[in-house]
Amino acid sequence: MNLAETLNLGCLCRTLNPDRLRKQLETDPCLQGMLDGLATTHPHLFSETAVFVDPGMRAALGQAIAAIERVVALPAYQQLVLAHAPETAQHNFGPASVFMGYDFHLGEDGPRLIEINTNAGGALLNAALARAHRECCEPMQGLMDASGDLPQINQTFVDMFRAEWQAQRGTQPLRSILITDDAPEAQYMAPEFALARQLFIAHGITAAVGDASELQWKDGALWHPALPGVAVDLVYNRLTDFSLSEPSHAALRSAYVAGAAVVTPHPRAHALFADKRNLITLGNDALLASWGVSTEDRRVLQAVVPHTELVTAEHADALWAKRRQLFFKPVAGYGAKAAYRGDKLTRGVWTNILAGGFIAQALVPPSERLVDVDGVPTRLKLDLRAYTYRGQVQLLAARTYTGQTTNFRTAGGGFSPVVVLPAVEGLSPAPRPGVPASEGPCATAAGAVC
Repeated sequence: MNLAETLNLGCLCRTLNPDRLRKQLETDPCLQGMLDGLATTHPHLFSETAVFVDPGMRAALGQAIAAIERVVALPAYQQLVLAHAPETAQHNFGPASVFMGYDFHLGEDGPRLIEINTNAGGALLNAALARAHRECCEPMQGLMDASGDLPQINQTFVDMFRAEWQAQRGTQPLRSILITDDAPEAQYMAPEFALARQLFIAHGITAAVGDASELQWKDGALWHPALPGVAVDLVYNRLTDFSLSEPSHAALRSAYVAGAAVVTPHPRAHALFADKRNLITLGNDALLASWGVSTEDRRVLQAVVPHTELVTAEHADALWAKRRQLFFKPVAGYGAKAAYRGDKLTRGVWTNILAGGFIAQALVPPSERLVDVDGVPTRLKLDLRAYTYRGQVQLLAARTYTGQTTNFRTAGGGFSPVVVLPAVEGLSPAPRPGVPASEGPCATAAGAVC
């Protein structure tokens, strides 16, 4: 194992101080009390433990994302994908889509892509969490990759939204942003909506959080009661109605199709990136070669994209026979909803899957992180998310959990900051897996308990 893997499986290091996290989250009087509220409503949102990543793994993530973005930009790819996409996805107004999320499992042979999301939540929460952990770990700064710029990440996020606006509106000033979802105050990520609102306001942009069903399309503009007397310039879209087809979203759909409001993320980005059927295309080496994709990009994608196929009645028997090696997901799924490990399938669930709209993906076991749960060393699964914009990684975050899929119901788990270790020679060996940090060589390097 490399140093990162050994630390993940050997160091029971707790690097989260609640007071430091409070300072990072409650940056505005409007946000005071957020951490105490999260402790009650989201007890397993934040992990006290960081996840370590090898620099070679980080480089491989970047290469994979860049290769995917180059394929998605090809006219032949877009023609194929958009042929079965909804009408709203046919519009191209210029914005790329904020907070793209590339989710990976980390294996012995490198990262494996699990899925791509256009509505990846948690970036602002993870940025605050990473800063809080980083403050706690001053003694191990020499072990941390300094390439990330956490103090400036919020500015990077604001610049991203301004870039989306400029891609569609040019030099016109961005005056207002509406952060919208269905019943946003009831959503699990509602605290992040509040963080986004205050971030925009702090940068001189009028902002509010509002229910998408209350939007009004009139006089050639989009309006919302949360922004009285102010037309909505840009919609930060957190809906899981990715095509904007539901009747309650008719006003947003009309404004989007007319180009009257900048909407991000938007239906086109979801069709091009997040539809799970795209994984079939990204793994089709012969098809990519026929499009002129470079040998190097094809090599990267063959290594990173697990074999994926569409579930059909014609292949039902074969898929059922090898189900223990497969993971089944709905093509327009999100948040691990209606996703199933094949070895957990019942015949009843299998009947629903065969009804249509699912892909079967080769099962890629997640790596693990050892954490302290009430004094007991416990191994949790982990996945890694890269938040990106136009193919550039802005932030890495991990999620640690037990069960079939990622969740925020695991004691000791939740969002974890990612520490990318630099390539440093001569480091002392880390402890054996399962040995507490206080009993091994990592005690002074990564065993801080704040």
